[in-house]
Amino acid sequence: MDGKMIGPGPYRATKLWNETIRLFRGGMPVRRHWAHFRSYDHSFTGAEAVDFLHELLRQNQNFGPEVTRYQTLQLLRKFLKNHVIEDVKGRFGKEDFEDSGHLYRFPPQSPLKPVPVRPPVRDHSSVPRIPHWDDFEEISVPEKIPVKPLMNSESWNKRHSIAIGEVPECRLIRRRELTPKHVDQIWKSMTLTHLQTVLGLRSLDGVLDAKLLSPKHIVHNVFGVNKQGIVVLKNKAEDLPHWVLSAMKCLANWPNGNDTRQPMYPGFERDVFRTVAEHFQRLKEPLLTFHLYEIFVSILGLLQSVAVEALQVCCLLLPPANRRKLQLLMRLMAKVCANPSLPALNDTIGARTLMVQTFSRCILGSADEVDLDELLATKLVTFMIDNHDCVLKVPSNLRKSVEEHLSHLRRAQIKYAGADMDTTMASPSQSFCRQISTEEFEQQRVSGSQGAIVALLENIIQDKNMSIKDKKKKLKQTLSQR
Repeated sequence: MDGKMIGPGPYRATKLWNETIRLFRGGMPVRRHWAHFRSYDHSFTGAEAVDFLHELLRQNQNFGPEVTRYQTLQLLRKFLKNHVIEDVKGRFGKEDFEDSGHLYRFPPQSPLKPVPVRPPVRDHSSVPRIPHWDDFEEISVPEKIPVKPLMNSESWNKRHSIAIGEVPECRLIRRRELTPKHVDQIWKSMTLTHLQTVLGLRSLDGVLDAKLLSPKHIVHNVFGVNKQGIVVLKNKAEDLPHWVLSAMKCLANWPNGNDTRQPMYPGFERDVFRTVAEHFQRLKEPLLTFHLYEIFVSILGLLQSVAVEALQVCCLLLPPANRRKLQLLMRLMAKVCANPSLPALNDTIGARTLMVQTFSRCILGSADEVDLDELLATKLVTFMIDNHDCVLKVPSNLRKSVEEHLSHLRRAQIKYAGADMDTTMASPSQSFCRQISTEEFEQQRVSGSQGAIVALLENIIQDKNMSIKDKKKKLKQTLSQR
């Protein structure tokens, strides 16, 4: 009954629809029922279908225990409309499914939605290329780095029998300053690359259109924030209306948040909540936007630890005004759920369920109605409430990676004569060892030692600052040591 987990990727909602139909057809108990003095084999009542499908969805890891009976009823109505089921007289096509003793059955074959065939992954990624150091214009530097010995310590020279080389001729390579446009593009490219890695996808094609994303939005969401990490808007006209902000503050800080100067009366808190709910429900577009629908649905197919980081990255792609509204709404929902002093806002359901049912469709939705929209939105918003303290933070590892890359691009580099490419650091030439025979080793040891002694004796003899007596003494010591 649990079914398989549908992982991230394109057309996840369609795959979930087909998987749900497969589980429902394969597990729903059917038997003979009587109605109007007639018997109907292989049938089930509307109430039986709601009971079974509700439990199936609650136990399925793609949906979870937050699914309500009403949401299950809505899904069965869509099943009837799409001819996944029919009544026992063969009628379908309308969403008039009843949670009652009315009889239904499966048609010979329930239609599944075709999953579009994705074209092969293109050689070039949908993610914009990350600018590298060589991409920027070189500024010529006429001066060359002076050629100097690497080391001139006399004591170091005496302890080594190898010759000390010099730095080959080289010059500094500088690049023009990074413009704000370059910085924005780097943030966008590295953010999308990081997201693709977290999702474990070869490409973001089919789940995200990178052309619709503004790099300025990402940068603003990272740096244009207050001490609490809430986005600060330059254009106050894009913010929530003042009366909505006041109502949200009143609920979030209940009972100390009423700064409206209005008298509190029985049911006042419910009216304040209704004011906030009606504003968000009238939005023309969900807070996570239509064009990011597929990427957020894909996140639901990840393990919790990975999903948190994926949500952090995806929320950076939002326009700053949508991100700010989402931050304020999530903070309100979390505080309402955790405030025992707040009177009940609904007579039949708890605060947490009320928050999910009221705001889930304001947060996630598709431009074209998708049959599982409500269930997917419920699961996502439930997950965001459970992890509200971290899902809207900037991923620290992403920020560190971008800052290190920008630092690298601003760094001057050294280019050596004859080198074919620029390197960040000059690396010494490498030599490799080969195994030699014992005879070769003895020959090299003798010849090397003799050569070093001859050179040392000649230096003693040629030293004009040393007296003859001292030379004799030094020569005697050297020969005795040998």
